[in-house]
Amino acid sequence: MKKIIVLGGSGIGMIASSIIDKMTGYELLGFVNDVVPVGNTIGKYKKIKVIDKTENIQKYITDEEIYFFNGFVGMTREKEVYETLQKLGIPKERYVNLIDPTAIVPWDYCSIGQGVLMAPLSQLSSDTNISDNCMLLANTFIGHDTFLDQYVSVATNAVIGANVHVGKACHIGSNATIREKVKIGDFSLVGMGAVVLKDVPENSIVAGNPARVIKTKNI
Repeated sequence: MKKIIVLGGSGIGMIASSIIDKMTGYELLGFVNDVVPVGNTIGKYKKIKVIDKTENIQKYITDEEIYFFNGFVGMTREKEVYETLQKLGIPKERYVNLIDPTAIVPWDYCSIGQGVLMAPLSQLSSDTNISDNCMLLANTFIGHDTFLDQYVSVATNAVIGANVHVGKACHIGSNATIREKVKIGDFSLVGMGAVVLKDVPENSIVAGNPARVIKTKNI
């Protein structure tokens, strides 16, 4: 039985928890969360306890029977959250993949890293490369020969075309569409419903149809 700690809470953390419940051989110990007080619970229906704060994560890392899933998403603070998670020092091999049974994965035709979440009905095409700690929410589609760098999050119903490169810690909003052969720069955010037809510079926020840069983040 793998004992799992989820970094996070409401939203992604609860989605991760619901997938863990479907997987045999996994036991959720609780959330590590820096906002909700330790001992309190998160969740409107099923209650998951907050067991600690991230400042104490080292004691769980030293217990080799405990594994982790990262449920933190930057949402305009992508680089800051990425750097914070890197500093935690959780070994790559201690992250678990949480892949819903309804996700469509061509197992022999793609590469999936560690700590990846694939929510219900998310789908990979052939020759995709999903790096460590990526999150694909419900009904997302990743086209063939596309590469997602570390800590990319793709929100519900988003479609990423073929031969796309998505940089590290980017967020792709719900119902967004990214045209084939586009490059999304590191730490960028694609807004909800955006239609991306050309490359996006790093540290950018884009929105609209066609998408345009509405802000460059001060990093």
